Amino acid sequence: MKPKQVIALRAAAALAAALALGACQGGDDSQTALEAANLKKAVYCMELLEKHHDLETAERECFGETYIQHTPWLPDGKDAVLELFAKRVKENPDKTIEIKRAAADGDLVWIHLHSKNAADDPLGHAVVNIFRMEDGKFAEHWNVVQAVPEESANDNTMF
Repeated sequence: MKPKQVIALRAAAALAAALALGACQGGDDSQTALEAANLKKAVYCMELLEKHHDLETAERECFGETYIQHTPWLPDGKDAVLELFAKRVKENPDKTIEIKRAAADGDLVWIHLHSKNAADDPLGHAVVNIFRMEDGKFAEHWNVVQAVPEESANDNTMF
């Protein structure tokens, strides 16, 4: 399957899940549609950036004119994020991510993922990205990153 087909398939699955969640919760149909659209677009954009390294398409389709960054070591604006991803591709060309779950509430989208610097990395990091969407594009970003430990005090995983 081609990368864009995989993105489309995953986005469709995310949309179906979001619509099913909305149907279970009831509420305003326009709000449910907005949340589903935001979820679909955010998952699509994360896969463009993290899996397919298509920074040109991501710049055009995923970032709003204003992009507020809450990661303390990155300045506001899409340029800093795109530079970070370009650097990551050069330093870790075999970096992988696996989206474990995603959810939307209004204009906010959460994406929980497992990030590894290489496919054979046994542990990697658990990451939660939170995006505020505006007109179908990233407008604001928060994230939490935690290394996956070798040992845990319980039998649960971080995923």
